[in-house]
Amino acid sequence: MPRRGRHQSTDKEGAETLSRLEQIEGVTAVIIGRSRGGKSITRTTSTGTFKLQSQVQSGFKGILQTSRGIQEIYIQVTGNRDNVAARIKKALSD
Repeated sequence: MPRRGRHQSTDKEGAETLSRLEQIEGVTAVIIGRSRGGKSITRTTSTGTFKLQSQVQSGFKGILQTSRGIQEIYIQVTGNRDNVAARIKKALSD
């Protein structure tokens, strides 16, 4: 699946996380949004960590921890959002 959005690059760990998101059943697109340098999800967060933040009309918004800060991520989904959210959390909890 090609990257879409204004910003299309991330670091190595972030790219691995985005690839895992794209492979989840029900996810139709992963769009990279704005980057915010110097920020982190939590003090103990490692690079490549993803956190779902909110549900929007056709998917979810979340943030991805990178080596330089955080990136906003939009995930477009089809089907039951609760099931897709559970699959996302399960796939990224490993």
